[in-house]
Amino acid sequence: MSYTEATLQLLSPAGSLVESDATAEYLPYVEKLSDDQLREFHRTMVITRAFDLEATNLQRQGQMGLWVPSLGQEAAQVGSGFAARDQDHIFPSYREHAVGIIRGLDALDIIRMLRGLTHGGWDSDKVKNFHIYTLVLGSQTLHATGYAMGLTLDGVTATGDPETDQAVVVYFGDGATSQGDVSEALIFAASYQTPTLFFLQNNQWAISVPVERQSRTPLYLRPAGFGIPGIQIDGNDVLISYASSRKYLEEARSGGGPRFIEALTYRMGAHTSSDDPTKYRKDAETAHWAELDPISRFETYLRGRGESDAFFRDLAVEAADYASDIRTRTLALENPTAELIFDNVYSEPHALVAEQKAWLENYESSFDQGGAA
Repeated sequence: MSYTEATLQLLSPAGSLVESDATAEYLPYVEKLSDDQLREFHRTMVITRAFDLEATNLQRQGQMGLWVPSLGQEAAQVGSGFAARDQDHIFPSYREHAVGIIRGLDALDIIRMLRGLTHGGWDSDKVKNFHIYTLVLGSQTLHATGYAMGLTLDGVTATGDPETDQAVVVYFGDGATSQGDVSEALIFAASYQTPTLFFLQNNQWAISVPVERQSRTPLYLRPAGFGIPGIQIDGNDVLISYASSRKYLEEARSGGGPRFIEALTYRMGAHTSSDDPTKYRKDAETAHWAELDPISRFETYLRGRGESDAFFRDLAVEAADYASDIRTRTLALENPTAELIFDNVYSEPHALVAEQKAWLENYESSFDQGGAA
């Protein structure tokens, strides 16, 4: 499945700006972007890809049991990620590496999580409300909707002040739409008119099952059955990803209710490092989507605007340094102590947790260094 007549696009595969009646309401959001913001879009996409490729290599070399690549989906994530405000809450699936980086997440924390060194990932309060990854498909849509219901009940959204009003963005894939959780989330979001942006990254494959087998109709039409507006965009176009997300978030934040975006993109790599996509995908299909690469497309656009060669040279060096730093710090990671089990179970000291921690310390101290009791 590639683009359709319904697919909104601001940047053509050739890297030129597209102006049409269908996208006229989105273009003003792009026109307000500064040169520095456009550079940051590109920088984040390039940095994310360098991190992703390095993490893939680290997994292959035994540094992680699993890696979830985002190769090819950078524009969908970067555009929507920059569209959110700091006070918004982000509920990711498990490959939103670019969004995490935008929100201030140390990318090494993703590696720490997938290496099994944490009990979930990170503290969302410290990374601009970027919540932990969700490996149970579709469940994050319920988490996001419930949180958005809470925002409505707390009166911190739709107050008329866009600088403080809050909204929620939830990321999920085409495979997750086959889960009942997503439909339930859409029902509650519509019923309570929550300030939720459902951002679907349709990367064409739910592991080895193509999207055509999952849904006989385009996925952007599905939310209409729940009374939620939905659109389909070119997910490899960072400009339409930003503009549509910005517009829909403003509408949701101001009391307009939930919104739905289907971003057509492609998972260029494996579903995870345990997957072999050559078993079920044709080379011609992968080659087709490679021609629509989001990073090279945006580079062409920036060069057409007069961006210097020095910017791209310096960025290539920065990306290589970023990846090298990730490798160095990954190799230096140490196993956590047993005390980590008890941290953050409750927000305040708890007698039962303290008792269990003391019991474990006493139990471990009963063994000599050789392991004998």
